[in-house]
Amino acid sequence: GGGGGGGGGGGGGAAPPPGPPPQSGSKVTVSSTGYCLRGTTATGIPVGWGVIAVDPSFIPLGTRMFVPGYGEGVAADTGSAVKGAVIDLWFPTCARALQWGWRTVTITLH
Repeated sequence: GGGGGGGGGGGGGAAPPPGPPPQSGSKVTVSSTGYCLRGTTATGIPVGWGVIAVDPSFIPLGTRMFVPGYGEGVAADTGSAVKGAVIDLWFPTCARALQWGWRTVTITLH
C-alpha cells in the first residue's frame, strides 16, 4: 500500500490589496467578455474591432495589447461592469460577442 497525500493550505478572509498597474511589455491574465454596443467609446472614438473596455485604474486608457484569439486592440473604453482584471472586447455582432462568452486570457501589454 502507498501513503496518503498531504493537505492543501487554507485560505484567509480578505483578498490582498491590488498591486501596481502592469507595466508595458508585461503579460497579464484577465477575464474577458464580449460586447456589441454601437456608438462612441468613453474616449470619444467610434467603436470598432480592436476597441477594448478596461478599468482605467488597472489598464490605463490608450494602452495597446494583444489578446489571444482576438488580436491587437487598444484600451479605449470603460464599462460599469469592467472592474479590475477584466476586459471587454468589442465585436461587430452580438452573436460573435456571445460566442466569445467569458474566458480567461493572458494578454500582452505594449
